[in-house]
Amino acid sequence: MTLWNGRFAEKTDALVAKYSESISYDRRLYPFDIAGSKAHARMLAKQGIIPQEDADAIVKGLDQVLAEIEAGKFDFKEELEDIHMNVESRLTELIGKPGARLHTGRSRNDQIATDERLFMRHECTQLNEQLSAMQKAMLALAVKHKDVIMPGFTHLQHAQPVLFAHHLLAYVEMFGRDKERLEDCKNRLNRLPLGSGAIAGSTLPLDRQFVAEQLGFKEVTRNSMDSVADRDHIIEMLADLSIIAMHLSRLSEDIIIWFSQEFAFITLGDAFTTGSSLMPQKKNPDVAELTRGKTGRVYGHLMALLTTMKGLPLTYNRDLQEDKEGLFDALDTVSLALATMSAMLGTLEPRPERMRQAASDPALMATDLAEWLVRQGVPFREAHHQVGSLVGYCARSNKALDKVSLDEMRQCIPCATDECLLIFNPDHSISARKAMGGTALENVESQIAYWQNELA
Repeated sequence: MTLWNGRFAEKTDALVAKYSESISYDRRLYPFDIAGSKAHARMLAKQGIIPQEDADAIVKGLDQVLAEIEAGKFDFKEELEDIHMNVESRLTELIGKPGARLHTGRSRNDQIATDERLFMRHECTQLNEQLSAMQKAMLALAVKHKDVIMPGFTHLQHAQPVLFAHHLLAYVEMFGRDKERLEDCKNRLNRLPLGSGAIAGSTLPLDRQFVAEQLGFKEVTRNSMDSVADRDHIIEMLADLSIIAMHLSRLSEDIIIWFSQEFAFITLGDAFTTGSSLMPQKKNPDVAELTRGKTGRVYGHLMALLTTMKGLPLTYNRDLQEDKEGLFDALDTVSLALATMSAMLGTLEPRPERMRQAASDPALMATDLAEWLVRQGVPFREAHHQVGSLVGYCARSNKALDKVSLDEMRQCIPCATDECLLIFNPDHSISARKAMGGTALENVESQIAYWQNELA
């Protein structure tokens, strides 16, 4: 028997029951559903709405339901639709009439909104721990290889020499902002909707603040219609997950490029690579490729919920049942990606000699020469033009920048001196970039110290 069958003369069609059930996936909300119900029962007794002995029986019965689920002995029933009805039905089987009092003063509309917020609050904390683990893995690489020089890229073209650690720390910064976004999301969703009812609140003397305190919410929602109608907190989390996935995908792309034979900047452990069913020689960076691919899946869940929400009138509509599967899958996908990528980073080893060779192309120090001219008083645009002319001359003459004579250089750069001929050195280039945020070793060491303190 459904919990709403009093109005209906016919039994629900089997297809409708199959089409409308959510217990196949919302069962994972069980600890949060039970926690919310226990707090609600205590409040009902405190307010004199139900007898204290009934509330005690409800709480004790819910503890038994929780134990059954965690022991794998609970029979989830599709015909009961969702986690709320499955829990309440079993509770009533266990304790009888008092179980029928539990739903007093609430609707499944505000109940699911509460369950989801409790679940998401927990998940934000878990994700931030995983992001910290990712940062620590990258930080460990940066510390171990802080002197390794590599070419930095713009447009996937060699740009300027940078420290490998500096490149890694860029991602540490990104994942740090991801954690801040999740904390912001958790702060905004940490408001209790329970007690809003189906739409308009309740005529019963509910103490919503008491329930909020019981469940660790910082406050209660102010508008009952907004409480049950919106899912912007889920959209926000999906957006945050999409940004995390995007950062993971960019890191994956760097790793894929570095691992290619053309670059050969890094090696990866066998346990985090795969082979080919046809070509025996292959060693593929499949973890990074899968992460890059799964990012699109996470984006899809964000777009799906935005699309679902965009035309819904207030307040609750059954369309909102579609909010959970995408959220669950996006969370699971990003969580597994973080765990797997963090572990893979532990097997990543740079090839310093190969990186340095690529970073030693004197063309990567062309900007250093332009900035030398600026220090001599030449306007930057003019300095840029003169060095560009020298680069063009070298390209036409098939000469490297560090192979021209001073006389040749002065044809393009009239004020050049012997000092200019010493600029084309990646160590010199890196050590000179001491401005805040630059790739100089002292800056990188400062960044490392900052993050070691933050992640301690």
